Amino acid sequence: MKWNWGTGLVIGMLAFISFILYFVITMSVNKKYSYDLVTEEYYAKAMTYQNEIDEETNTYNLEEKITGKKTKEGWLLSFPEELDPEKIKGKVFLYRPSNQQLDFDSPIVLSGLNLLIPDKSLVDGRWNITLAWTYENKDFLYKKEIVY
Repeated sequence: MKWNWGTGLVIGMLAFISFILYFVITMSVNKKYSYDLVTEEYYAKAMTYQNEIDEETNTYNLEEKITGKKTKEGWLLSFPEELDPEKIKGKVFLYRPSNQQLDFDSPIVLSGLNLLIPDKSLVDGRWNITLAWTYENKDFLYKKEIVY
């Protein structure tokens, strides 16, 4: 068989296309490269979006803001001093964008005006924290992206 520049070009293009297809198939089939970047029941959650906006507005309108910081015991969230900790009822949800198995939620248990998320519950990386709570029959929502 005679090799010319056209034959070499076709073989080179086929080799490049095969190389790209190999990586596309590997990334889409192998569970090692799987990422859970969307939430379950996406459309149902979108229907309640206006309620979330109102609850976040209630949180924004507080005189003091909720603060969070990393400590050696875990992630410490501090509620405003204007609130009575006995009247705060709700839950905290931690969402890990890269791994759905690490997501968890728990009821809000305050120590004074502080909420501690223990170090053993958090893995290094990015987390989305959502605090949904009720105070004197008014709903509040706090969302924050953190890197632990």
